[in-house]
Amino acid sequence: MSDKQLLHLVIGGELSDVGPNAVEFKDLSKVEFVGAYPDYDAARKAWKAAAQRTVDNAHMRYFVIHAHRLLDPAKD
Repeated sequence: MSDKQLLHLVIGGELSDVGPNAVEFKDLSKVEFVGAYPDYDAARKAWKAAAQRTVDNAHMRYFVIHAHRLLDPAKD
């Protein structure tokens, strides 16, 4: 793990369309916040675990958000 914290968020939920580029949640009130992580590796592990839990539902998708880029986009 890196000494520098690079905040990553993992969220997921059921999408309204399962097209290859669709990223619109069916119901925003049901979006799952998996967690906040200090680096990409930890976030990826959480993303993978969440995705594997819902592998039988083709409409479910989980995403890693690089929040550190949103907080200070000039630094990245």
